[in-house]
Amino acid sequence: MALSRLPALFMRGGTSKGLVFDVRDLPADQDKRDRIFLSAMGSPDPNGRQLDGMGGGLSSLSKVCIVGPSSRDDADIDYTFAQISVGDMQVDYAGNCGNMASAVGPAALELGIVEARGGEARLRVHNTNTARIIEARFPVEDGLLASNGDLAIDGVAGTGAPIRLDFLDPGGSKTGRLLPTGNPVDDLRLPDCSTIKASLVDSANPCVYVSAADLGKSGNEHPEDLAADAAFQSRMEHIRLAASVRMGLTPDLAAAAQMPSIPKVAVVAPPGEVTLLDGSRLGKTDMDILVRMISMGQPHRAIPMTGAICLAAACRIEGAIPALAVQSEGQALRLGHPSGTTMVDADVAGTGEGTEIASATLFRTARLLFSGTVHFRD
Repeated sequence: MALSRLPALFMRGGTSKGLVFDVRDLPADQDKRDRIFLSAMGSPDPNGRQLDGMGGGLSSLSKVCIVGPSSRDDADIDYTFAQISVGDMQVDYAGNCGNMASAVGPAALELGIVEARGGEARLRVHNTNTARIIEARFPVEDGLLASNGDLAIDGVAGTGAPIRLDFLDPGGSKTGRLLPTGNPVDDLRLPDCSTIKASLVDSANPCVYVSAADLGKSGNEHPEDLAADAAFQSRMEHIRLAASVRMGLTPDLAAAAQMPSIPKVAVVAPPGEVTLLDGSRLGKTDMDILVRMISMGQPHRAIPMTGAICLAAACRIEGAIPALAVQSEGQALRLGHPSGTTMVDADVAGTGEGTEIASATLFRTARLLFSGTVHFRD
């Protein structure tokens, strides 16, 4: 059987990588699109490596972005994110990816969807998954991303040009409320009839935060150790399923299992001594909070950017579990994760049900890795 092909870009955005397609090159039929994405990324792969595709065997390396002209008057481009499951025949459009959001503005210039004049591009990106606007600002040269620069982000070797992302009004991305239940802390009942306290927050993406101590963890564990802990992984998935129903994302546990990308789940802890993945060390004074986040059943080697935005909001909600763990009085927060720290700025005001987040700002780098055609099986 001959392989089919489509124009595509392969890009790094922050600590993620994925294929970027121009919506005008894709079939309108959703099922056909999904089959293209699965084949192009090499899914499903029971070996978990995606060797027959562009994926890298991790959720952060198994992503697809669709970019096109904006469907809204207040935006320049539309951006749809698809999370491709590694081992299953699943393409999940439920959430956004903040890391890949840093790549879609530069991609839109490469694809000729929009043009940039002068030394800086300032694009309003409509994320269709959450119906929210992200303002992207980055340097350009000859109308394209000037990717060289001095910004280093933990988890990525080298430096690059800073890409500023302002997530505007990110609260209630899927549920309509920053606190979907109206409570800073809820008691979740799990299948084994036990309960656990959790903070359910929806900003950029819905996330669930539990105290590391309540799960017998310190919050400074390596991702590989968490992945190998079957009891911990099972309990975190049960927490995710129960939270999905409590947040109103799904009607029951069975439906929650069919939407694996959200809510994301995380354990948080006060700052502590940490050995990073590269062997270097961080001290208590190098961060404001420790976090270990899980997405698509896999512990992250860094922190997803939408998870960082949501955590920044949670840290400013009085009584929430992250707010009790954080040790900072400033607006900008240093989030300690397995690869280092990520700084995020959040504009949060109000208390209780009246808590709102006006915007969150973070900086990423991105780079075009390949442009051409991607081959897939019909």
